[in-house]
Amino acid sequence: MTAETHPEAGALLERSHRLGADPRNTNYAGGNTSAKGVATDPVTGQDVELMWVKGSGGDLGTLARSGLAALRLDRLRALTGVYPGVEREDEMVAAFDYCLHGKGGAAPSIDTAMHGLVDAAHVDHLHPDSGIALACAADGEALTKECFGNQVVWVPWRRPGFQLGLDIAAVKKANPQAIGCVLGGHGITAWGDTSDACEANSLRIIRTAEEFLTARGKADPFGPVLHPSLPESERRARAAVLAPVVRGLLSTDRPQVGHFTDSDTVLDFLSRTEHPRLAALGTSCPDHFLRTKVRPLVLDLPPDAPLDAAIERLRELHAAYRTDYAAYYERHAADSPPMRGADPAIVLIPGVGMFSYGKDKQTARVAGEFYVNAINVMRGAEAVSTYSPIEESEKFRIEYWALEEAKLRRMPKPRPLATRIALVTGAGSGIGRAIAHRLVAEGACVVVADLNAGSAAEVATELGGPDKAIAVTADVTEEDDIKAAFTEAVLAFGGVDILINNAGISISKPLLETTTADWDLQHNIMARGSFLASREAARTFIAQNMGGDIVYITSKNAVFAGPNNIAYSATKADQAHQVRLLAAELGEHGIRVNGVNPDGVVQGSGIFAGGWGAQRAAVYGVPEEKLGEFYAQRTLLKREVLPSHVANAVFALVGGDLTHTTGLHIPVDAGVAAAFLR
Repeated sequence: MTAETHPEAGALLERSHRLGADPRNTNYAGGNTSAKGVATDPVTGQDVELMWVKGSGGDLGTLARSGLAALRLDRLRALTGVYPGVEREDEMVAAFDYCLHGKGGAAPSIDTAMHGLVDAAHVDHLHPDSGIALACAADGEALTKECFGNQVVWVPWRRPGFQLGLDIAAVKKANPQAIGCVLGGHGITAWGDTSDACEANSLRIIRTAEEFLTARGKADPFGPVLHPSLPESERRARAAVLAPVVRGLLSTDRPQVGHFTDSDTVLDFLSRTEHPRLAALGTSCPDHFLRTKVRPLVLDLPPDAPLDAAIERLRELHAAYRTDYAAYYERHAADSPPMRGADPAIVLIPGVGMFSYGKDKQTARVAGEFYVNAINVMRGAEAVSTYSPIEESEKFRIEYWALEEAKLRRMPKPRPLATRIALVTGAGSGIGRAIAHRLVAEGACVVVADLNAGSAAEVATELGGPDKAIAVTADVTEEDDIKAAFTEAVLAFGGVDILINNAGISISKPLLETTTADWDLQHNIMARGSFLASREAARTFIAQNMGGDIVYITSKNAVFAGPNNIAYSATKADQAHQVRLLAAELGEHGIRVNGVNPDGVVQGSGIFAGGWGAQRAAVYGVPEEKLGEFYAQRTLLKREVLPSHVANAVFALVGGDLTHTTGLHIPVDAGVAAAFLR
């Protein structure tokens, strides 16, 4: 049998999903589980003992069979005979490959030895907040004995690896009554003869620790309230102003995507007197500080400090953090990988909340979730003892571990728009929807802004949900709506790098039939709307100090004089000149402003479906369903223009190759000689 059919592997997956579904049991992508069983070797036809174990990477809650590594137990256990000692234990990870059984599956993780060497059919290694609280308490060993008696054994801190596997195997052998152990500074490991027994033992350790911390702990482990949190509307408004500034600072080494959290857990921690001391100690569990770095940056001003003072202090603290981080690296580096960057990953703003950062939205969000785990750990440890994380030198050994560096180097090359955040107006259909899809496909996060809330939500779902895209309802003619859209953008992703002015409407009428209402409506949506959105984008871009791109979706009609189209063409000409004006004004900030001039984009167009198509078809004397073909035949290339072609032009402008281009209009009209730019 293989992992596809073996009942023990199936039971392992079901157990993993249950454990991983509850954040009290383990953090995202944290921990690993295993099962041992007998299967037939297809080469010899003989029975062979195998172990299935969660491989490197992935998450227990969503673990698939492809995420398991299958190993021969006889070969894995034989590695003890060639183990060169703790100073060279990293070499054993490569040796795991020689123990694999069959093709496919995940790469074995550093914790494989823990699972293989422990004499139990099923093993769980988890990172529950309650277990780590005991593991990171100053007198964790004594507290573990008080909490569990002899049923759970203390294992002193040791970096994950082959030697830790040997240590735990020895502890289990010496304590046959034990159901598991607490790993100092790290987490828990439990075992059982069956999958159900193992899961029950894991949950027993976790829930018993929770109950112990609650019953034994003091009420206010973080001390009294020093600065109450701001009301929700005030803190979100303050966070929206600070977010672009902080993102710009934390992108000093490389661009980052952000995430904002103002959960009760975060706000309570930051309101109390002990948060500066505890934050300075940093996190402890390896999973935590690999994602949150050695310690966060903490703003040391009260929540109601003037915004200008808060921004200036953040700049000072950021510079000091970078200096301190470089010194931390120099203190401990010895044949280490190069320093990966000195910017923090977590920024704590008392009274407001927490910003977390990463190479994409998911990484940024998960970093924040891990710091919430760390707060829970600190609370538990301080409730019954004193929070005492592992030594700084050990944190460095984990952070700059050669195995961790090798894992980072194996990651795929980032896509062209990775870390970039775009806001697209009118993105609920047609050209805007196509642009949003192209930007996400190239690695960007996208804010789908549209007057139609349902359409915006539908597109955001198509794009992959909140780690890829969010929907905002916005009337681009309303100043407050535009500000609100940018507020949602910076709170969701940390900032904005790209604005696509795409929202539009068209009414095709001769001059004498065009009303002032027709004129005002079209100019309000396209000319005024583009102005409002561009102004707000410029404010965000300048605060970030990371440059930026503004792209106007104008039209062939901006330069071509056609019949019965005075209001639409005039407002498109207005937009086209906004491109030139803003390119001239914003260049000093590294902000590029360009335009795309489409023509005849009928397929999927909200404008054409809303009556514009029928009007234009009547003007040209063709059936409405043939309008796309008509437009194609009047072009030089005789090709119909689709929304995806406009999206391609947008990507050409923002994708990284045209770094020295601004004030440009790109025609996407299959060739209309009368609209050639002069």
